[in-house]
Amino acid sequence: MINLKKRVALEAARIIRHNVTAEHPLRHLFWECTLRCNLHCRHCGSDCRQASATPDMPAADFLRVLDEVAARTNPNNVFVIITGGEPLMRPDLAECGRAIHDKGFPWGMVTNALALTPERYRQLLAAGLGSVTVSLDGLEESHNWMRGNEHSFGRVAQAIEMMTATPGLTYDVLTCVNQRNYRELPAIRSFLVGKGVGRWRVVTVFPVGRAAKDPEMRLEDTQFRGVFEFIKETRQQAQIHASYGCEGFLGNYEGQVRDHFYFCHAGITVGSVLCDGSISACASIRPDYHQGNIYRDNFMDVWERRFQVYRNRAWARQGECAECSMFRYCEGGGMHLHDETGRLLFCHYHRLTET
Repeated sequence: MINLKKRVALEAARIIRHNVTAEHPLRHLFWECTLRCNLHCRHCGSDCRQASATPDMPAADFLRVLDEVAARTNPNNVFVIITGGEPLMRPDLAECGRAIHDKGFPWGMVTNALALTPERYRQLLAAGLGSVTVSLDGLEESHNWMRGNEHSFGRVAQAIEMMTATPGLTYDVLTCVNQRNYRELPAIRSFLVGKGVGRWRVVTVFPVGRAAKDPEMRLEDTQFRGVFEFIKETRQQAQIHASYGCEGFLGNYEGQVRDHFYFCHAGITVGSVLCDGSISACASIRPDYHQGNIYRDNFMDVWERRFQVYRNRAWARQGECAECSMFRYCEGGGMHLHDETGRLLFCHYHRLTET
């Protein structure tokens, strides 16, 4: 049961969410610049490969989208996040970043760091790189197993050292918890603290893509709850700022393992341009929820006039959500957790209350 104090806070958060939804200011814009990737990770939701049937999006096409955005809002208020695939597969990534920066947009990237050499890192910083998210999925053996490359851990460690030595850079380390690395969480924490990392984002793997077929990606019920207890403990220790990812309503853990109450910002403050030109919210959401395409639509027209499936979630009150008293706070959970029919694939709250 959720106590009265927590419910009052959840009601306040609900009002804020509805107000932001009504305004839906674009604040984060993901650019899936490539579907190519230099790793073959066990948990990948997009099944990216070294070679892709979909070519990299020409930078000029995305820059035209930025012109459409800048015509209707202040570009300084829209953070561009370059993702993939693996962004570093593009040899012109620094040039892309410089062009984004020159248009007045702050930008960052999500990377596996395998190709983040010191020289490329310097080039990206010179091009205005403002934030980096890098993945670390365990100590050396576990991380390399997850990523399918014996050099991956070493490259991530090097990237972390470069990031912590860069004044003014915003960065965090992302860890996907699975059966293999669950017991290593304290050791991973010690490793990151020793490297001087300030922010650590911990997530559980959701059942999409390769992860849906790999039982080692799914935590046991006691382990699932254990992740949140571990984050609580880590936040109390205050050696590193740990938080759970943005997905999933967490019941009594709300306010304890994140800096904010649950709010799926997809299609509300977060949009994306995918490699084939599709206009969506975050890149993890299945194609059934795409809202247009930059090759036939003006991005801001789509942002302002569509995305209703994201902003009115009444349709999600089905299946296990139909009679759930928590629906008013979670509105069906993260959009990336729904299949093509709208069915919820995974409910954090129910799993936590049933264990």
